[in-house]
Amino acid sequence: MIPVLFRHRRLILLLAVALTVGLAAVAAGAMNVLVLSRWEAPGSESVQVQELLERDYGTGNANLVLLVTGAVDDPAVATAAGLVADELGSEPSVLDVWSYWSRGGDPTMRSEDGRHGLILAHVTGDATSARLQIRERILPAYTRDTGVIRVDIGGAEAVSGQVSQQATRDFLRAEELIVPVMMVLLVLLYRRFRLALLTLGIGLFAVIGTLAGLRILAGYTEVATFAANITLVMGVGLGIDYSLFVIARFREELTAGVSVPAAITTTVRTAGRTVVFSGLTVAASLSALLLFPFAFLRSFAYAGILVVALAVAGALTILPAALATLGTRALRRNPPPPRTDGFWTRTGGLVMRRPILATVVGLLIVAVLAAPALSLRLGLPDDRVLPPSASTRQTYDVMRAGFPQEPQDALHLVTATTDVADYAAAVSRVPGIAQVNAVNGIFDAGTRTGDVPDPARLAGPAGTRLEAVPTRDVLAGTETPALVAAVRAVPAPPGGVLVGGYPAELTDFRAMLTGRIPLVAVVLLTISFAVLFAMSRSLLIPIKATILNLLSLSVMFGVLVTVFQNGFLAPVLGFTPIGTLDPAFPILMFCVAYGLSMDYEVFLLSRIKERYDATGDNTRAVLDGLQRSAPLITAAATILAVSFALYATGDVMYLQMVGVGIAVAILVDATVIRAILVPALMRLAGRANWWPGIWSPGQTVGTDHRRTP
Repeated sequence: MIPVLFRHRRLILLLAVALTVGLAAVAAGAMNVLVLSRWEAPGSESVQVQELLERDYGTGNANLVLLVTGAVDDPAVATAAGLVADELGSEPSVLDVWSYWSRGGDPTMRSEDGRHGLILAHVTGDATSARLQIRERILPAYTRDTGVIRVDIGGAEAVSGQVSQQATRDFLRAEELIVPVMMVLLVLLYRRFRLALLTLGIGLFAVIGTLAGLRILAGYTEVATFAANITLVMGVGLGIDYSLFVIARFREELTAGVSVPAAITTTVRTAGRTVVFSGLTVAASLSALLLFPFAFLRSFAYAGILVVALAVAGALTILPAALATLGTRALRRNPPPPRTDGFWTRTGGLVMRRPILATVVGLLIVAVLAAPALSLRLGLPDDRVLPPSASTRQTYDVMRAGFPQEPQDALHLVTATTDVADYAAAVSRVPGIAQVNAVNGIFDAGTRTGDVPDPARLAGPAGTRLEAVPTRDVLAGTETPALVAAVRAVPAPPGGVLVGGYPAELTDFRAMLTGRIPLVAVVLLTISFAVLFAMSRSLLIPIKATILNLLSLSVMFGVLVTVFQNGFLAPVLGFTPIGTLDPAFPILMFCVAYGLSMDYEVFLLSRIKERYDATGDNTRAVLDGLQRSAPLITAAATILAVSFALYATGDVMYLQMVGVGIAVAILVDATVIRAILVPALMRLAGRANWWPGIWSPGQTVGTDHRRTP
């Protein structure tokens, strides 16, 4: 294959350009076929309730909220609000509409000062169509001020639609920033414009190819729009990572005086093998997301696997062909002489002379940075992931200030019986439940307080349904799952009961998500261990790598808690801390950051092993490996961290979390972990690093591996 790359290098480059153009044509329509996702657990009790509500009762969760401002008990306001509700009910996508006025003055739908009332509605359709209808039709048409009333839009689907819209804008902004920023950094690094352009081209090839692949994949399965965000940053980052490693090895071989064909051969055989193993570790980490039964997380796996495969393919085919064409023009002008006693050799020597002290210092640094992770509090997402300028966020800010209950987030209880008075009374006694509406009346704290207007709306073909309205304070923190559990624990009426509604859907989603974490963790660790063992032929090295990677990830979680849960730097980044973290994105970040950490482990370990195979001297191999690979790892980590950090300039807190958290994990991994803990622990382990010492391809035959380091 390698001679073919050299002999047909120009043909390969022409084919690569043609392929990229073709992929770009396909990728151009990718964003139009990617879809939005809901926080739902497939097959869960809450999803069953949602299906029953639509099928048997012609209603559903109040995923659209119209906040009406005016003296709500004024007849003119009531008339104007009724007209708005009737108009909304005529929309083709709206299945059901109810309001403070249609419910006979329901106190849970009225602000404490009487200046705001609610119109609630259920919009049908999948997440993409529902949010599109709300964003494109309902939000502009119903945000109005008639002089009698003012109407503002909120609701879960409206919030999610604006989150997706803002995420798309952040994606485009990041796209505009990443290319020039990366180009400047690469020119400074290479001192060669053509190499910088080539490296960035490999990254863009991976991005374009992945978007094309996602468009094709979307014809067979659901692919979430957020996958495009991870595609851009990982495609550019990994393309640069792999290109840096290949180009550095090619330059090293040319500097040693070998011919261009020989340099290409050695580069693909050594650096190419490393890139393959690195790609396998990153792809394996992201493939673990396929074990979650959520299209949202699986979409990140699809994007990650595709982008890794294309970055590896570009680095091992297009890049060698281009380097073969450039030849010695890839070298720096007036390059500095190679050194065996450079900064990294001296740093590694200092660490390895005092390995115990270095280990203690490194662990202390990690412990200090990771300590805040011990106070991690998992919660559920809300509108405050959006900036304060977002219209739906402003609607909810008014509701948070004026409404002590959350009728839009009512729990829906479906049962096969019609006499539910005792059950409704029992549910109303659950702490955190403000009111229960049932065919037998309205219940508050176990007492029947009145009749339900139009009880027929709660009756179904084979039973009835109840609405349990929660108080705002119980949904504001981490108590939502406890509330849902308490309602589900109430003894059911004859025929049983199913509990759903938006709080139950989020609770079931979180339970299914966290329930899969042990399986995902075991699979991820097992696959990465197997890949590292295959590369190193050592048992201890994969174990150490796994532990060290988990340490760097603990720092990432410490930063997430400090910055996003507790609000440090919130004014700088422009987000609103809510005191909890939504579990979905930290899990995604864990898989991404774990794979990238293993990426650098493979880069460093491959050079150390190469030197150990040649010398049999553990200490010398570590020092040589550091000197040869650490500058590359530092440069690659800096560039990748910058590309992720660009998302911190966005306005959606989710993407800010991903940008800041992974950037910090990458930098800590490339400095504290690789520069201090890895050499210190390898010095302490000595020959045990390489046990059982099975021969591997590239190892020098006859090398004595029995020397004492």
